[in-house]
Amino acid sequence: MQKISFILFAAFISFSLTLSAKDKHKFWTTYESAKKEDPDFSIQGEYKSSDEKIAKTIAAQVVALGAGKFDVYILEGGLPGEGWEKSKQRIKISGQLKNGIVTFSGKGITAEIKNSKITVTNNGVSHVLSRIERQSPTLGKKAPKGAIVLFDGINTDSWEKGQMKDGLLLHGTMSKEKFYSYHLHAEFLTPYRPFSRGQGRGNSGIYHQARYETQVLDSFALEGRWNETGGIYSISAPRLNMCFPPLTWQTYDIDLTTAVYKDGKKVKNARITVKLNGVVVQENIELTHSTTSSKLKEGPEPGPIYLQNHGNPVFYKNIWIIKK
Repeated sequence: MQKISFILFAAFISFSLTLSAKDKHKFWTTYESAKKEDPDFSIQGEYKSSDEKIAKTIAAQVVALGAGKFDVYILEGGLPGEGWEKSKQRIKISGQLKNGIVTFSGKGITAEIKNSKITVTNNGVSHVLSRIERQSPTLGKKAPKGAIVLFDGINTDSWEKGQMKDGLLLHGTMSKEKFYSYHLHAEFLTPYRPFSRGQGRGNSGIYHQARYETQVLDSFALEGRWNETGGIYSISAPRLNMCFPPLTWQTYDIDLTTAVYKDGKKVKNARITVKLNGVVVQENIELTHSTTSSKLKEGPEPGPIYLQNHGNPVFYKNIWIIKK
């Protein structure tokens, strides 16, 4: 009897390891397929109260971790961009889906998600928050007169070895034209990879002049570091994590001022201002060096826009640029 039990236990462990290895690579690239095939997808997201007074007091962001596991972040002051900032409380609690309900408990707080609502209870006071889906105010912004349209869903003529799928531009390409100072508008979409973590979760990046990277990553609800969306890789963390959930179209609106050279020597660093989903997350930041994996070393010559291939299916659309 003990031998049989051991065999069954070993088989269970083997099955669990196999399942974990397989699940680790599961991902979705469209909102419709994720919603249809993974119930966790419709639970993940942002939650706020319909009462504006409460919405400015408390909000929540829920991250799917695969197989019915979740982290919830309780935010003091509202959602990022609507009241929460790094100086305010951000409390993380883990939970599990069972019988259609996700329950969380820890740090003196309990929470329950059911029917697209989360009830958060702290010190005997409960707040009911509803799941919402925000949209960037610059999503779909049209290229103004005089702008250079780099991608509009019609062709990839402006890109070196550019590839397109369903009218979207794939990562891993570089603009044919090179630029000095400019204003850039770009829209991007990261995949839904609930079993992945960190830099394996929807990684790409927009390299300015192929030298300085503004990170692209599914960093929804994370701390907001320099290697997360809104960050300038290895140089500057965003003042606020304005990253939306995966499979949500997001926007970058970026102003780059090129470095100044005299007699072949750099006398003034490049500078950058970054808006993520309409909110300034980097303001006039000095770019002291080219960032990791840059395709071009710093120099006086102009450089292209490079959309990094980091082994993740990241898509881009509506890319245009205004030279300054």
